[in-house]
Amino acid sequence: MASTRYYFPALGGTYEKLKPAAFLILRVGIGAILIPHGSQKFFGWFGGMGFEKFSALFNQLGYRPGVFWLTLVALTEFVGGILLVLGLFTRFAALALVIFMIVAVHFTSGKGFFWTQGGLEYSLLILFVGLFFLIHGGGEYSLDRKLGREL
Repeated sequence: MASTRYYFPALGGTYEKLKPAAFLILRVGIGAILIPHGSQKFFGWFGGMGFEKFSALFNQLGYRPGVFWLTLVALTEFVGGILLVLGLFTRFAALALVIFMIVAVHFTSGKGFFWTQGGLEYSLLILFVGLFFLIHGGGEYSLDRKLGREL
C-alpha cells in the first residue's frame, strides 16, 4: 500500500490526528443544523410558526393530514438531529433523513438548483450527508460504537 503524499506534507500529522474526528464533526454539524428546524415546527422557536400553523401549512400544501406529516418531519429534524449529534441509532436517523430529503428535493426541484431561489441545493446536500451516515454509521466517537451497536 502506497503512503499518502500530501500537498502540504507539514500538515500530514495534523490530518492524521484529526481524521477520527471527521465523522464527529460532520455528524454534530448536521444534527446542529436539523435541531433548530424541528424546534421551529414543534415549539415555534427560532422564529418558527409552531405546530398549529405548520400543520395548517402542510394541509395547504397538500400533505394531509397536516398533523401527521408535520409530526414526521419535525421528529426527523428534532429527534433525528439529537440522535445524530449523539451518534445514537445513527443509521436509523440517517435513513429517516434520507427519506425526508428525497421528498424535499422533489418539493424544491421546481424552483431550480440554487437555495437562494428556494431550489433543491440545500436539500440535496443534506440528502448526501444522510447517505454518508446511512452507509458508514456514526464513526468512532459515537454512542453506537460505545454501546457496541451499529444498526
